[in-house]
Amino acid sequence: MSYPKKAITLAMTGASGALYGLRLLEILVQTGQTVYLLLSPPAHIVLKMEINLSLPRRANDIARVLSERYHAQAGQIQVFGEQQWTAPVASGSALARAMVICPCTNGTLAGIASGLSRNLIERAADVMLKEQRKLILVHRETPLSIIQLENMLRLARAGALILPANPGFYHSPTQINELVDFIVARILDHLDIEHQLSARWGETTYFDE
Repeated sequence: MSYPKKAITLAMTGASGALYGLRLLEILVQTGQTVYLLLSPPAHIVLKMEINLSLPRRANDIARVLSERYHAQAGQIQVFGEQQWTAPVASGSALARAMVICPCTNGTLAGIASGLSRNLIERAADVMLKEQRKLILVHRETPLSIIQLENMLRLARAGALILPANPGFYHSPTQINELVDFIVARILDHLDIEHQLSARWGETTYFDE
């Protein structure tokens, strides 16, 4: 199998907010990106609880199911197992241009901040930092202890972008998907991917003059 040079790595962990990750995957596919997808075991549980989506355990089967769901081209979604150390994301010699962890748990945040590389998600994030490529962490848990705040500061200093899943309300959302799209739009902005998910500040008059 050949691996494209400009793939985006998307990891989903066990924080609440699986809709964010799936919507991001959908838009990445629609915009023609190749996606390296990594799912932690708790992410499978959250997908079932929040979306009633039961994914198979084998990486190839997951890729098939999600490719059918989002009408992806052959090979556009490539899924790798938690301990699949031969995956391209495990090495800096592979040229994935960015990585997004969406949603990101406190545990994943801590593992990356400590450089532990205990699984493929942590290793892939470590690769992005050492190669000085874009790493976006969509943290979803609240409230934050000083431990999580210090981990965020440490990662920000190392070059990661901390993008909490805190949607705005100035666009007057009336449905959950509008809140989801608000965050996905911000992620896409930082990936330099054009989209029309939501109006930008200044494009619409929100307040009476």
